[in-house]
Amino acid sequence: MDASPPGTSKRPAESAEEEEEELQPDAKKQKRCFAEFEPRSYQLTVFEVAMRRNTIAVLDTGAGKTMIAVMMIKEIGKELRMKEDRGLIVFLAPTVHLVTQQYEVIKVHTDLKVADYYGEKRIDQWDEKNWEKETSTYQVMVMTPQILLDSLRRAFLSMSVVRLLIFDECHRATGNHPYTRIMKEFYHKSPERPTIFGMTASPIIGKGKSVSSATECEDKLSELERILDAKIYAVVDRSEMDLYVPSATEVNIYYDSDLFTHHCLKTKLGLLFNKFDAAVISLSSSRSHHYSDSEDIVRRSRMRLSKWHVKFCYCLDELGLICASEATTICSEKIRLPYSAACKDFAAECLELCKSFVEECRNSVNECLPQAKDLGGPEAKKLGYVSSKLCKLMCIFQSFDTSREIRCLVFVERKITAKVIGRIFEKINILSNLKVSYLTGGGSSVDALTQKTQKETLELFRLGKVNILFTTDVAEEGLHIPECSCVIRFDLPKTVRSYVQSKGRARQFGSQYIIMLERGNTQQRNLLFDIMKSRHSMMDASFNRDQDALIPKALSCEEINTYHVDSTGATLTVDASVGLIYKYCDKLPRDKYFTPRPVFQFDVCSGTYECTITLPANAAFRTLAGPFCRNSHLAKQQACLEACKRLHQLGVLDDHLNPIIVEPMESEVDEKTKQNTAGAGTTKRKELHGTSIIRATSGTWAYQKIGAITLQGYKIKFVCNHVNYKYSGFILLLDAILDEDVGCLDIDLYLVDKMVKANISPCGLIEMDNKQIERAKIFQELFFNGLFGKLFKGSKSSGQKREFLLKSNKRPTWSSSNMYLLLPLKTSDQQHQDEAHINWDAIDATFSAVEFISIIYTSGAESDQLWKNPVSFVSRNDSDESGVIHLANKLLHVQSVKDLVVVAIHTGKIYTVLDVVTDSSACSSFDAPGFATYKEYFSKKYGIVLQLPGQPLLLLKHSHNPYNLLSSSSYIEAGSATKKRKFSANDPMKSPNHVRMPPELLIHIDVPLDVIKSFYLLPSLMYRMESLMLAGQLRKEIGYHSACSSVSSALILEAITTLRSCEEFSLERLELLGDSVLKYAVSCHLFLKYPDNHEGQLSARRSQLVCNATLHKFAVQRNLQSYIRDAPFDPRRWVVPGQISLHPVPCKCGVDTLDVPLDGQHVSEDKSIVIGKACDRGHRWICSKTISDCAEALIGAYYVGGGLSAALAVMKWLGAGITLELEMVEDTIRSLSLKSQLTKLDEIEILEKKVGYEFKTKHLLLEAITHASHLELGGIFCYQRLEFLGDSVLDILITWHLFQQHKNVDPGELTDLRSALVNNDNFAQVAVKHKFQVHLLHGSGLLLEQITEYVKLYDEARKDEQTSSQNNLLKAPKVLGDIVESIAGAILIDSKLDLDKVWGIFEPLLSPIVTPESLELPPFRELLELCSCSGYFLNVSCIDEEDMVLAVLDVQLKDVLLVRRARDKNRKAAKGKAALLLLKDMEERGFSHSRHGSKGGQDGGQVLHVKQSVKNLDFHAPVEDCEFTQPMKLTEDVGVALLLNDNGRSPPAVDLPVKLTKGGPRAAIYNLCKRFHWPIPSFDSKLGRSSSDDGKKGAFSFISSITMHFPDSSFLKLTGESRSDKKSSLDSAALLMLYELERLGRCKIQEV
Repeated sequence: MDASPPGTSKRPAESAEEEEEELQPDAKKQKRCFAEFEPRSYQLTVFEVAMRRNTIAVLDTGAGKTMIAVMMIKEIGKELRMKEDRGLIVFLAPTVHLVTQQYEVIKVHTDLKVADYYGEKRIDQWDEKNWEKETSTYQVMVMTPQILLDSLRRAFLSMSVVRLLIFDECHRATGNHPYTRIMKEFYHKSPERPTIFGMTASPIIGKGKSVSSATECEDKLSELERILDAKIYAVVDRSEMDLYVPSATEVNIYYDSDLFTHHCLKTKLGLLFNKFDAAVISLSSSRSHHYSDSEDIVRRSRMRLSKWHVKFCYCLDELGLICASEATTICSEKIRLPYSAACKDFAAECLELCKSFVEECRNSVNECLPQAKDLGGPEAKKLGYVSSKLCKLMCIFQSFDTSREIRCLVFVERKITAKVIGRIFEKINILSNLKVSYLTGGGSSVDALTQKTQKETLELFRLGKVNILFTTDVAEEGLHIPECSCVIRFDLPKTVRSYVQSKGRARQFGSQYIIMLERGNTQQRNLLFDIMKSRHSMMDASFNRDQDALIPKALSCEEINTYHVDSTGATLTVDASVGLIYKYCDKLPRDKYFTPRPVFQFDVCSGTYECTITLPANAAFRTLAGPFCRNSHLAKQQACLEACKRLHQLGVLDDHLNPIIVEPMESEVDEKTKQNTAGAGTTKRKELHGTSIIRATSGTWAYQKIGAITLQGYKIKFVCNHVNYKYSGFILLLDAILDEDVGCLDIDLYLVDKMVKANISPCGLIEMDNKQIERAKIFQELFFNGLFGKLFKGSKSSGQKREFLLKSNKRPTWSSSNMYLLLPLKTSDQQHQDEAHINWDAIDATFSAVEFISIIYTSGAESDQLWKNPVSFVSRNDSDESGVIHLANKLLHVQSVKDLVVVAIHTGKIYTVLDVVTDSSACSSFDAPGFATYKEYFSKKYGIVLQLPGQPLLLLKHSHNPYNLLSSSSYIEAGSATKKRKFSANDPMKSPNHVRMPPELLIHIDVPLDVIKSFYLLPSLMYRMESLMLAGQLRKEIGYHSACSSVSSALILEAITTLRSCEEFSLERLELLGDSVLKYAVSCHLFLKYPDNHEGQLSARRSQLVCNATLHKFAVQRNLQSYIRDAPFDPRRWVVPGQISLHPVPCKCGVDTLDVPLDGQHVSEDKSIVIGKACDRGHRWICSKTISDCAEALIGAYYVGGGLSAALAVMKWLGAGITLELEMVEDTIRSLSLKSQLTKLDEIEILEKKVGYEFKTKHLLLEAITHASHLELGGIFCYQRLEFLGDSVLDILITWHLFQQHKNVDPGELTDLRSALVNNDNFAQVAVKHKFQVHLLHGSGLLLEQITEYVKLYDEARKDEQTSSQNNLLKAPKVLGDIVESIAGAILIDSKLDLDKVWGIFEPLLSPIVTPESLELPPFRELLELCSCSGYFLNVSCIDEEDMVLAVLDVQLKDVLLVRRARDKNRKAAKGKAALLLLKDMEERGFSHSRHGSKGGQDGGQVLHVKQSVKNLDFHAPVEDCEFTQPMKLTEDVGVALLLNDNGRSPPAVDLPVKLTKGGPRAAIYNLCKRFHWPIPSFDSKLGRSSSDDGKKGAFSFISSITMHFPDSSFLKLTGESRSDKKSSLDSAALLMLYELERLGRCKIQEV
């Protein structure tokens, strides 16, 4: 019979407009087709019926059932919108494929919001919040029925909110299917029921004769109607349907029986199976131990052998020798032995036996095969190489007309058949023009495919990239491939449904449905006959049903034993209870050696069964006996139901009957708080906050007009390390008494080449009258504004009248939040410690100068008129006297003008006089274009007519901006090499500005020069004092007081200062310590407070309490964020009372108050936000995590200053509620003593001697060495709780030790040191070193094997130090580290929380403790740092290979590409191994990492050392792990752009955005290098001085050059243009290089 596929006949054009399950790859085409869709008449008929009543539509596949459902969805969705009804439409599909397919159809067909739900999305982990979000967002939910059933049972969804419920493939609503459970448990019990619409092509599932009679069909159809509460509707008039719906031509193809039976080979395979099965049993018997996990390994191994043996024999019988050989290959490919041959445990040995079995089976099969295998020849069939059935299938394929598009589905019964035939046919030459693949369902077998692979394979088949697809029944239902022209049943269908559904996959008109039958096989013939007969009976019964009859009587609600939660409505049935028990046990603490699971025991009494359930020891309870039942299955379910009730009553199941790990914190109930704290404590979130006012500097006394004022005085004494350099003392006057550690203080101030020590000391009360206060304020206003600000506003050029800002009506306003005085002291009194005499002479002189200037600017005269009419006390005749200098306010002898303090009357700038320029006058030439003389300059620039132009000019030193003197980085000690100096007085770029000015423009202020020098020290000094005042203010708020300890303001200041502040201290070290202290305190608190909680619950509670989000919430509630110092000190923006800021930052935050409201309006994740910079109101953006870090650092600071009690006080102040009371410890010890079952006293005594501590409560040590797997041997406790506690104990002890011992180590290195000590591998080595593992009580053979193997490798490593670095990569069994931690926890409890005692015991156990000198970084981390510091990019790629990961690391050096590969079970381990190999390669090429360059206070230690260049190395790579390429050619598969094509030409240029702002060109060239994997370019800058045409030297400038190295060993060097600053010159060179690379075709510059 001709089995060729159909010709070119197509369905009618209009039928292509609609298909029920169509998923076209082109979305635009799909939308166009859907937009043109017009329903057919029979679809409209079914739609109208379905809208009137609940309906089961029985229509052929391809008839458009889904489109009818879409019509209903659109109509009901429209009604819901009109009524503003929040009801849901739920579409149920039995498989994930159908869910995704129907979801796409509905999403494109309707304008409703649609979502899909299935198990892979981990919906079983969702809680009420997740479901509330979904139901409020979406109107149509497409899901598998189990998802809906679970959500109804958990009361996340209610049947009352569903308006339309659609069942796809509704014939599945039988037995205990989720369709049935949904209807019986919820629909039929609900007072508000949705509309039901069912869809099926085969309403009955039946085998053979089971539905052959009309009566049986009627009964089954009625049962389906009763379950779904709907009437079946079938279209009787099929004329239109036959026109549009394709019906495949059924063809029977017969094949001969196989003559070759392979008896001998099957016997041999059977013997091999018996041999290896016995070997597995023997291997188990040879072990010295018999643990449950070993028994599981044996059972699984034997089951694996049995399944494989059955598969091999099945392929041999049904498909032939060649397919049997392919089956052995498939099984062999799926077996992966451990990567390291040295790490073989019992499981690995069993796996190796299984692999050997497969290999020997494959060898036995291949021995029967010839070398050249001709699959298509007659001899192959005759000798049994290929079965007759498979040979006939090849003949069918050969008959296909390959000139036409072929799309063929081949249905097989078993997964192994689909996979084997699919792979065999891919290799056949006669089918080379056809692409073959296979499709199977998911699962754990070697033949299963993942969901992703299934989806990809189907898509390839739809697109025609696969022509022949071998598949199991996974493709029978619902999947629609319109172009499918042929369906072949390689294995017969077993049911009517399977026959109808598989036939319906042939969707082309003229397609064929081929059934393969064995000649003479009456059993197959009868089966096919019965299926056909049943199909006709089913369809006749469907067509002949009375459409007007009522729906059959509804099901009586089954009285199932259920548990109901009144508060939520959640229900639990007996059949779901078993799964919930396993789900609860799955949430209990576990490891790879112990899986918590329930144990069931059955007792039989008088024919009834009683089940006793035993839960793991760390469960809420242990045992429970259920009621007697008629069978063991029901007894098990009832026992589980009772156990679930008990668990809910104990509070470990919530009211939705989901396992609870930890109860939510009370504050989480506040919905407003939830919204505002989303992302709190993360680096991504930025928040706007205010700044706390310093209460110590606040006051109102400056406003007082009458009466004396008494202020607190604090004397400031400055002592320079240069003896001859003097500074005037000052006094700080304010209204508050400063804390002792703020009022008595020494602060070092660092200038360029000198250091000044400022000493602050209290000097008692200072009383002043109102006149003195006013003059003191004027003194402060004049000098701080004159030196660092401005005294005038307005100018001739701006057209505004020039005004003196210190006139009585223009003076700055003093703020009550910032009110203090800084006044000079008399020099003679600076030696008296307790007394301070204010230099009122200087203050009065300042007041006189201010009055003089005020008179001038209040006379109403213009400035040029002032000098035409000189002040009366100035005599013209005096100016003619030799040696007299005529100033604006006085006459002075020429010898006395040096070091005078003067203020320019036209600018308000303050100067000091350096000298008299005797050979100059105002008529001298002016060194600036546009002005001939000084006289002309002042006349044109300021409108000033000089009255005494003949006077000699004065050389003045200009005042300058204040500097940050708190950092020692700018300080250069005497004798230091000049090349290390950042700044120098002789530096031309930093030299002071000297100006020349006529004396008549200067007003003398009789103030000593030492006072002016001190003014430059005050901003830094006062900033530090203000910071300390703020820290002291925070200390008062915390309110911790102790007679024996105190926390200094300096320590608190360190805790609230971030790295962004650029101080020499920051919160990083204290945060590291505070993290450990907090973790310890919380762990102890939880351990003592919740004695019945298992380790998982304790860990979850701890994570909740110590997480950044919680710390952020606590800190914000206490307004801690307002104290944080998060920006560098900017002396130019710092102002004293009465000073006008030259750099104001107006508030644009939209907040009118100093405090920022704590709401969501002032939170952002915008990356462009500038962190730390405050506006004039003190508002600044802070990273949310910074607030959490500050809280931890504050805890650390109090621990350093006052111990654990002080740290607990901070936690209490924050609101953490942590308490550690001795009574709680005693109660814990008392309860543990009651559990004591000491049967191994000798073991305990030996272990106590090893540890070095004798326990008062022996049970603590026994519990500390008992692994959870021991519970399976009848144990009642394990070390998990003590390990939870001990983890935090060792963490705080080690962190505190490192914190104290390495005070000069930076926080990053301190973290590395802690990581090297506080980790499982280090603790495991401690355990093995002291042989703790021999005392471990456990019940796991796998654990024993791995411990034994690790101890062996550890001993070998100690003997051979050269292999130590490789053995560091070997992961130790976690249990070894756990017992060290649990012993620490046990000692802590036994010693009643004596941390010193625990450290005294563990310090020798942990020795030698790693130091900065002995620290070894992890290989990958070390490689990253090495590449970063040496200017190379490290490229990393990881490839998943089944259960292994392949890591590929490569580094492009200047002359060679280094590549290393390594495999391991996880990415981290694989990258570590590859990095270790690559490090060795780089070391051989002259690169090495100095791990200690910055330790011990070394000055700028280098991280990279480069040895002498090594060329022409003869390097031999071991195996495949190393590659060296010269020149480099990179490919896109490692994510790096090509440098050269295979033909040697350059690749296409890449688009490169370049910002032309400062730093933009450098960033662009860095990104380009990273993209091409080039070495980072190097820059060289030189300082020079330009020259003019007349030979005069111009300003200083920088010229920079850039050098780029390319992988072919070539390089390019260019020099940029001259620039005034270094960074701009670097950008010039970088931009020039970019343009050159653009010219060479490597990039296309896009200026942004």
